[in-house]
Amino acid sequence: MGLINRDEYPEALEPKDIQEILKLGRRQTYELLADAPFRVLKVGRNYKIPKHVFFNWFEGSGIKN
Repeated sequence: MGLINRDEYPEALEPKDIQEILKLGRRQTYELLADAPFRVLKVGRNYKIPKHVFFNWFEGSGIKN
């Protein structure tokens, strides 16, 4: 797995960003977001994930805020 440059991503991640970072398919990404171990905001039909929250989870700190 290559290094991930956080600066390439917006402050509010979208499912396509999560999909790219975790190398998941579309269905797997939305299944993860349906019961995510990190905070997910749903605005209408759009999902937004705060970048710092996602990367804290991804790095193992387990913070859900």
